[in-house]
Amino acid sequence: MNLDFNIESKKLALIQWLTSLNDVSMIDKILELKNKESKDWWNETSDEEKESIEKGLEDANSGKLKPHSEIRKKYEKWL
Repeated sequence: MNLDFNIESKKLALIQWLTSLNDVSMIDKILELKNKESKDWWNETSDEEKESIEKGLEDANSGKLKPHSEIRKKYEKWL
């Protein structure tokens, strides 16, 4: 619960600071950060990565899965 209070306290401090901020360049930087953080990661992913993810989802949906323990055993020497 203390962590939640700390986060809420930080949010309130930021809100108070933002309401008094008159530096347009700083506001623009904050908006740029917000927009960067809210971008959909899928749109930033390469076609090759998207194909790999979609293949993995198809395999998972069709039951073509192996247990983690089996894969770990196979690649143990590299872990």
